[in-house]
This record gives sequence, C-alpha cells and structure tokens, in this order.
Amino acid sequence: MNAIEWVGALAACASTVSFAPQAIKIIRTRDTSSISTGMYVITVFGFALWTAYGIGLGRWPLIVSNSICLILSGFILLMKLLPKRAKEKVAKTISSKKKA
Repeated sequence: MNAIEWVGALAACASTVSFAPQAIKIIRTRDTSSISTGMYVITVFGFALWTAYGIGLGRWPLIVSNSICLILSGFILLMKLLPKRAKEKVAKTISSKKKA
C-alpha cells in the first residue's frame, strides 16, 4: 500500500468511526433533541450517493466505508425521527443485546 492509499484508508476509518460516539450516546441517553434533522437527512443522502458511486466504480473501499457510514448515520436519523416510545424500545433492545 502506498502513502496515498494509507491516507485514504485512514480517512475512511476516521469518517466511519466518527458516527459511533453519537450513536452510542443516543442509545445510552435516548436524547436526540440537539441533533439537526436536516443535517442528518443530507448526510444520509450523501452517504447513499457515495455508496452508489463506489458501486458504480467497483471500488470496495468506497463501498464498505460509505455503507457503514450510511448505516450509522441512518440509525441516528431514524432515532431522531422515531417517537419517544419507539426510540426507547429500539435503544433498550440494542442495550440488552450488548449485555448478553
């Protein structure tokens, strides 16, 4: 792997991991009040397009990293849009699976 490929790999890792703290915080607190719905709609759309672009080019690093970002940002958006009762149920289900 050359230097530019390392830069790309590190960028993909950083982008992918960047959504995990927010997702974990939502699962723990069930609070999404300070999250911008518009920002996450645009982010999810962007990652969907990046994933499609990667598929079109047949570039697995683009596909994998952007698919993971799409899933994580999509989860955050879903939790933002869900009513409180449904949000509680999802977070409780994920929390209980984590303990098992």
